[in-house]
Amino acid sequence: MRSIIFFDIDGTRATEDERAYIPESTRQAIAETRRRGNLTFVNSGRTTFNIPPRIKELGFDGYICGCGTYIEYNNEVLLYHELEKDYCRKLAELIRTFNITPVYEWKDGYFFDDKCPKTAGLDYFMNVFVDQGIDVNGRVEDEGFVFDKFVVWCNENTDFEGFRKAISKDFSIIDRGGGFYENVPLGFTKATAIHHLLKLLDIPIEKAYAIGDSMNDLPMLEAVPNSIAMGGAETIYPYVSYITTPIEEDGIANALRHFELI
Repeated sequence: MRSIIFFDIDGTRATEDERAYIPESTRQAIAETRRRGNLTFVNSGRTTFNIPPRIKELGFDGYICGCGTYIEYNNEVLLYHELEKDYCRKLAELIRTFNITPVYEWKDGYFFDDKCPKTAGLDYFMNVFVDQGIDVNGRVEDEGFVFDKFVVWCNENTDFEGFRKAISKDFSIIDRGGGFYENVPLGFTKATAIHHLLKLLDIPIEKAYAIGDSMNDLPMLEAVPNSIAMGGAETIYPYVSYITTPIEEDGIANALRHFELI
């Protein structure tokens, strides 16, 4: 019976530094496990447009994006949770009152709000986007403004309690550290998407594997019995069933080899 393997991106398939290095052993391991009939999926907080070509070129059967708000398999969209445009605009206007800095993430792009405070975190993100050729011209005022999820940066004047009360009825607020928060529609996580796929593809949970490197991968790692931490990701060691070697020491290949997936 075929297995299914879920991979995070940054720090798992590619190094998190400016090289974004992908070892040749990772490429070969993914190709080999697929040759054996196993399924491979990206499982990322990124929305679908922000999956880099260098990742797609590794070869995957599908993509879970936006923390479970989007699922694609064999180039077919199986699930997409779409927020209403009017709701998105009203929420964006409300968020302006909390002195907080948002970036709105849609399946086809990003939107920014010039009426909100600037932060070093936002400047860094925008510089990275520009370097990667990502369009940073989208604004809340655009006619096509809509989003699937969003992130925010806080500052010393942020009314975080007001922000929390305003969105917590509709969103899970994930603390990413350093005053940075990821906000995902309630009922959607990397884990809910895994369970949806397992049921749809009739794959037992015992044949599901997940590989990650950070605390935001916990929903994915805790959703399966075969959970794998990349070497060096000490914060998640207590939560996984296996610890592989670091990325640049053939971590992916060694993990798949350990579980006899290659």
